Amino acid sequence: MKKIALFFLLLSSLYAEAKFYTGASYGYLNEDFEQDNAKANEVDVLKIKVGYGEREAYAAEFSLDYSEADSQYLSTNVAQRYAMGIDLVKGFDYDIYIIPFFKAGIGTGYLDSSDHGKITFGSFKVGAGTLIPLNEHFDFELGYEYKYISYEKISDDRNSDRSDVNIIYAGFNVRF
Repeated sequence: MKKIALFFLLLSSLYAEAKFYTGASYGYLNEDFEQDNAKANEVDVLKIKVGYGEREAYAAEFSLDYSEADSQYLSTNVAQRYAMGIDLVKGFDYDIYIIPFFKAGIGTGYLDSSDHGKITFGSFKVGAGTLIPLNEHFDFELGYEYKYISYEKISDDRNSDRSDVNIIYAGFNVRF
């Protein structure tokens, strides 16, 4: 009986110290392809994330993204992009109301194109922003991300299948 009580005491103390959080964000995306000066503007960029860490120190985030591409470069119709990523986040507490942060990560996903089917890609990303804490459990997030995306090779007549992506977003986080 003592072992069971000790186990539950240990488990509850670990949960009390856990810094899990979840969040959602909405933003605007602009994509520039290296070839033919092609561009894509994706108005709706939605992200859902789950993280572990403290907002004033370090955190790790896992995210799922969804957006729609209007570029004629990869698809003649609107294409949907699905992605997942892992980011490492470093926050800085300067005893002011906002908490600035930097983040870096990697991701993967696919673009559902009407012309080429599912086009897979990988990405490297860096970002910066600020957290605006409302209390210990809720905060707003304003940020910018830059992604370097490398698409799979579709045909030999294209010189490059890479793009530069700029995302501006606003989000809301709930911390447990």
